[in-house]
Amino acid sequence: MSAEWPDSGRGLLKPGRSGYKASLFMIAKRSGLMERILFFEPHLRDKSVLAHDPFKALIAPRPIGWISTMDKAGQVNLAPYSFFNAFSSEPPLIGFCSEGAKDSLSFARDGGEFVWNLATYDLRNEMSLSSAPLPRGDSEFVHAGLETAPSQLVRPPRVAISPAAMECKLTQIIQLKDMDGKDMPRFLVLGQVVMIHIADRYVRDGMIHVTEMKPLARCGYQDYTVLDEVFALKRPAGGGNSVGGG
Repeated sequence: MSAEWPDSGRGLLKPGRSGYKASLFMIAKRSGLMERILFFEPHLRDKSVLAHDPFKALIAPRPIGWISTMDKAGQVNLAPYSFFNAFSSEPPLIGFCSEGAKDSLSFARDGGEFVWNLATYDLRNEMSLSSAPLPRGDSEFVHAGLETAPSQLVRPPRVAISPAAMECKLTQIIQLKDMDGKDMPRFLVLGQVVMIHIADRYVRDGMIHVTEMKPLARCGYQDYTVLDEVFALKRPAGGGNSVGGG
C-alpha cells in the first residue's frame, strides 16, 4: 500500500508532525485502487464525521461475559460484560473488565469467586434485562425471569438455562493505567476456571458443536451478532495443536 498526502483541504498534516487534528484523510493506494482513509486521535474524533465512537464497533465481535457473583453476605449479582475473554489455557484463566466500581467487581473481590454463563441467541432478552441498573440487593435473576442453578465448587449460582458455564476462583484484580501511568477507573478481574458445565446435547465426537448453542457476541453501538457458522483453517506447522489450541 502506498499513500499520498494532499496539499490542501482535509489531511494537511503529514506523518511525524505534532498537533494532529481530528478526522484527517490520507489517500491510500491498494491493489491499484485509490481509497480515502480516515485517521484521528481517539480523543479528538470529529463528531460531525463519526457521531458515535467507533472503537467498540471495530473490536468486534467480542464474546460476552455473563457474570454471576455473590458477596460474603449472600447477595447475588448477574451482569453482562462485553470486555471479556480467555487469557490462558493452562491454567484456564478468563476475565472481564469493569468500567467503574460496579457490583460484579465488588462482589467478586468480596467473595473471591465468579461464574461465567454462556449468553446465547435464545437468551438475548434475558441477558439484556440483566444489565439494568438495579439497586444493590435486587436480583437480576428475578428481574430477567431467570432461574438459578447451584455451582459445584464456588458459591455464586449459575444461570440454569444457559448451556454452558465456568466456575472461577479469583486470581487477580488489576486496575488499568493509561500511557502516562495514571490509574484509571477500569478493573480487569481474572479468575481460574475450576469447574466447567456443558449441556450434553451439544457434545458429539469428542467436541462441542458450538454453532448449535448460538453464542451471542457484542459489536458496537446497540449491535450484537450470533455465532451460527464456522469454518476450519489448517495452521502451519508449529502454529498451535491439531484442535486449535494456542
